[in-house]
Amino acid sequence: MSEENTAKAELEDLVLLIKKLRAPDGCPWDRQQKKEDIGKYILEEAYEVIDALAERNLPTIKEELGDLLFQILFLAEMGAEADEFSLSDIISGIRKKMVRRHPHIFGDVKANTAEEVKENWQQIKKKERDAKNIKQDLFGNIPRALPALKRAQKITSTAAFYGFDWQKTADVLEKLKEELNEFNAALSNTDQERIEEELGDLLFTLVNLSRFIKVDAETALTKTTQKFLQRFAFITDQLAADGKTPKEATLAEMDALWDKAKKEVKKI
Repeated sequence: MSEENTAKAELEDLVLLIKKLRAPDGCPWDRQQKKEDIGKYILEEAYEVIDALAERNLPTIKEELGDLLFQILFLAEMGAEADEFSLSDIISGIRKKMVRRHPHIFGDVKANTAEEVKENWQQIKKKERDAKNIKQDLFGNIPRALPALKRAQKITSTAAFYGFDWQKTADVLEKLKEELNEFNAALSNTDQERIEEELGDLLFTLVNLSRFIKVDAETALTKTTQKFLQRFAFITDQLAADGKTPKEATLAEMDALWDKAKKEVKKI
C-alpha cells in the first residue's frame, strides 16, 4: 500500500475511533466536552508542537502533531454531530482557499518573491471580504487569543501593509527613545495606571522595531527566556555543588556565577 493510501486509511480509522468515543455508549469524559474546551486543547497542543520543533526532537514532533491532529478531528466530529460542518467541508474549504490564494501557482499571476506572494495574499483576502460584505476591519482576522507579542506584530504588519509605517530603522529607534522618556516620566509620578500605559507603549514600539528589522518578537523573547533558564540552571547547579540554594547565596555570588554561565553555557 502506498504512503498516500496508508495515511488515508489511518485517518479514516482515527475518525472512527473519535466517533466511538463520542457515541452514546462511548467515553463519558469525551462525550461531555464542548467546542470551547477543544479550542483550548488545540491551542495547548499547538504550543507543544512549537516546543518540540524548537528542541528538534523528531519523535516528540511526531507525537505532538498527532495530539494536535486528534483535537482538530475531534472538533470536526462535534461539528458534524450538530449538522454544522463536516470534515469534508473543512478539507474542501481549505483546499479551495489555498488554490484561490496561490494564483501564481494555480493561475496566471506572476509572483517571483516571497514579498510579492504576501502582497497578493493580502489583496485576495481583501477581495474575499468585499465579496462577503464583511465590515472592513483590517485587523478583524487577527485572533484575539494570540500571545500579546505575536498579535501586536501581526497588527503592526497589517498597518504597515497599508502604508502606516516608518521609513527607516532610525525613525523607530527615535520613537523608542521618546517612549522610554515618557515611561521614565510616568515612573517619577508613581501613577500606576499611567506607568502601565507607558510600559505598554514601550513594548508596542519594541515589537514594531522587531518587525521593522525582520525579527519575530515572539521568537526572540522565547529564545532569550530559554537562555535565562539555562544560565540560571547553571547557577543553581554550581550553588548546589557548594551545598547552597539560591536563597542562601548572596547577589554578588549569583552575579559572579551568571558571568561564568555566559561564558560556559552553550548558546541556544
